[in-house]
Amino acid sequence: VFPLAGVSSEFEFEPTFWVWFSDRAWHMFLPICCYVAGSFAMLTLLMKNSLLDQISADYVRTVIAKGGTRRRAIWGHAFRNSLIPVATGLGPMIGLVFAGSIIIESIFEIPGMGRLSWDALNGRDYSVFLALLSLTASFQLIGNLISDILYMVIDPRIDFSRK
Repeated sequence: VFPLAGVSSEFEFEPTFWVWFSDRAWHMFLPICCYVAGSFAMLTLLMKNSLLDQISADYVRTVIAKGGTRRRAIWGHAFRNSLIPVATGLGPMIGLVFAGSIIIESIFEIPGMGRLSWDALNGRDYSVFLALLSLTASFQLIGNLISDILYMVIDPRIDFSRK
């Protein structure tokens, strides 16, 4: 159903934007599923464990004891607090996407950054490899910054402006 190699089809005509976009989406479906599968499993496990810890906390039992419904206690209180470990796990995943891209790009024959860095390393082109390593490290730092911003969005009590 989905193509196993390449990023686009060869057209005998100049495709319109939507034809080009749908062709790219059709080719990228399987590689994106491979990227998402491992990360989704890890985030699901983090969320489940964190939510189970939060449900057994005293403040959830207090909400129920004061007459609140179990649904209100979980969705209104425990869910938001259980998102903090998930936000922690999102930052490093950006770096993992580039680390795993060598394998996925090789399997699906996609010319990308992972394969370029592998070819640069094998060809002893250290300047290209170090540039890609710097770019990957920058993406990792941006992912950590996104995690910190998500902390403030999830829990307003977290404030990084205080010294």
